[in-house]
Amino acid sequence: MNKTEKALREIQAMDELAAMDSPIHRLAPLAKLLVTVAYIFVTVSFSKYDMTGLLIMILYPVAGYQFSLIPVYTCFYKLRIVLPLVCAVGIFNPFFDRGIVMTLGTISVSGGVISMLTLLMKGVFCLMASFLLVATTSIEEICHALRQFHVPRILTSLLLLTWRYVSLLLEQVSIMTQSYHLRAPGQKGIHVSAWGSFLGQLILRSMDRAAALYESMELRGFHGDFYYAGQKKMTAASWMYMVVWIGLFILMRAYNLPQILGSLFV
Repeated sequence: MNKTEKALREIQAMDELAAMDSPIHRLAPLAKLLVTVAYIFVTVSFSKYDMTGLLIMILYPVAGYQFSLIPVYTCFYKLRIVLPLVCAVGIFNPFFDRGIVMTLGTISVSGGVISMLTLLMKGVFCLMASFLLVATTSIEEICHALRQFHVPRILTSLLLLTWRYVSLLLEQVSIMTQSYHLRAPGQKGIHVSAWGSFLGQLILRSMDRAAALYESMELRGFHGDFYYAGQKKMTAASWMYMVVWIGLFILMRAYNLPQILGSLFV
């Protein structure tokens, strides 16, 4: 299996995750979208030194993965390329912020180390929450929820078509690569002399397939709205899910719960 086929398999795996049946999958897409947006907003609003207050925000993604029957390992495996970039965001903070803010025994901890760890936690938590939304909601349902949230139709259509056309483009790359290797057996990769013609043929073939795909969507009644993705209405469970979690996010942000709980048990 080459890299293109692996990429196609990754996209198919995401669709398979979204097609699973669990309490989280059965909730309305709009409720899950609003909870995810609220979670990201609250998470990034923490101070760069408030690492203890931020720590409790891990409760939502951990609980979400448990109820959605998706292993946390799957999240980290799918995001293995993005996670190192997120971890490197605050890597230079210890060099610029050297003021001592706390001591652990004989070890002095600078503000740069605390802010670096806080940025790392914010990035990882937000990625976990975003992946939970994508893994439990199909792209059509997400676009439908965005339309309910009054996001412009052109943006939701671009999001949907980009997601679908990526798999189409990868499919064409796989077909053309296999054809090239059949004509040049034993050759590793594509020779530099064939790059121009290969890219030109890829663009033309992808445009033809994309036009045919969009015409078929229009024949089936697609004009920027997602009526076929609107079966999951805002039920009582969806409302409860949204209200409870957003209320918890507000409490987590307003009060430093780890310190409060720690003081209760001291």
